[in-house]
Amino acid sequence: MIRNPVVSGQFYPGSPSQLKAMIEGMVDEKAVKEEVIGLVSPHAGYIYSGPVAGAVISKIKFKDTFIIIGPNHTGRGRPLSIMTQGAWKTPLGEVEIDSELGKQILATSSHLEEDYVAHQYEHSIEVQLPFLQYFKKDIRLVPIMLTYSSGATYKEVGKELAKAIKDLSKEVVIIASSDMTHYEPQESAQRKDNKAIEAILDLNEDELLKRVDELNISMCGYAPVVSLISAAKELGATGAKLVRYQTSGDTTGDYSSVVGYAGIIIKGIEMSPLVRLAKETVETHVKEGKPPKPEELTPEMKKKAGVFVSIHKFGGLRGCIGTFEPTKKNVAEEIINNAISSATRDPRFSPIAPSEFNDLSYSVDVLTTPEPIDSQGQLDPKKYGVIVEAGFRRGLLLPDLEGVDTVDHQIDICRQKAGIAPDEPIKLYRFEVKRYK
Repeated sequence: MIRNPVVSGQFYPGSPSQLKAMIEGMVDEKAVKEEVIGLVSPHAGYIYSGPVAGAVISKIKFKDTFIIIGPNHTGRGRPLSIMTQGAWKTPLGEVEIDSELGKQILATSSHLEEDYVAHQYEHSIEVQLPFLQYFKKDIRLVPIMLTYSSGATYKEVGKELAKAIKDLSKEVVIIASSDMTHYEPQESAQRKDNKAIEAILDLNEDELLKRVDELNISMCGYAPVVSLISAAKELGATGAKLVRYQTSGDTTGDYSSVVGYAGIIIKGIEMSPLVRLAKETVETHVKEGKPPKPEELTPEMKKKAGVFVSIHKFGGLRGCIGTFEPTKKNVAEEIINNAISSATRDPRFSPIAPSEFNDLSYSVDVLTTPEPIDSQGQLDPKKYGVIVEAGFRRGLLLPDLEGVDTVDHQIDICRQKAGIAPDEPIKLYRFEVKRYK
């Protein structure tokens, strides 16, 4: 099923070349990209809200799939609706619906219903798509429409979204499509919008609901924003930031009756690219039997070094394999090789299963070249890892491990790992690590 555009040529140009040119003037190609869980983006005609949408979308690191939650202005269709198959068409091409995630959300949710009618003539999701297509042509979409219900329901929808995302281990960005105060004088609109924005920045959906009600804030997408905040907190949100705010008066020059527009990002814990590579390697290898192919190597990945990949589950070790010194042409290949070994070949554990993915955390240690030392006095268990060597047997221990507080303890563990007796003479080496989480 193809959902055809309904505001092309009205809210934004219908010509692909004119549309691209308009968006190009509203985005910042050089903006520093941030890892986000979600964002709030406006949905009016581009001449009014486009600069805000362009500013906020320019700031995000793109994922393959976007869940876009919009308010239902038309009143058509089911009150809480989702589309799980088909594609949305814009002048820049078609955006395929991520059916796997959409169906998982529908199966998880006790509120959402499959419905095309609610989406057919509604603009709040449609206007987000060309901005996304401008940056990444092959994005996928899960469209969700919310109309009048209770705050508790909107919060539950958000939690259900988070659960579905976790269950599939999906990398997604959630967009809440919303304009702010409608058709009030500039001073009044700004005052009300500041109160709503404060609640969003505090990630406090209850306070947002309270202020919308008590201050009579005509924010059309408050329900999607409540669901976004609720989902984001379940997904580990650490904070939010206002990227840009303006009103229609800034375009028209008429401040007697304006609509407000806010662009806000909600951030999570930023995963190091090295750790992301380890995680993607494990999940791709376990599910598909092959490693991923990194599209671009960071400067750290291009170096040569020994690497250890550690996997933990509920705080306990679930696998740890590494190389003392480089065995591959770069750190990226060391990570891929050792991540697979940690997940499937650590003799202390059974191979990792897909059902465990949501419970796992990863760290990557990149080692300096081991240097020989003359005595234990040159060691420090917090700063230095240690290698104990006797003939061809070698035992290694990383630094700064919980419960390992003395040099003697470090050396004893290394002896045990390598099968070196307590009274055997040994050679000692030390190294430092850069730990990525």
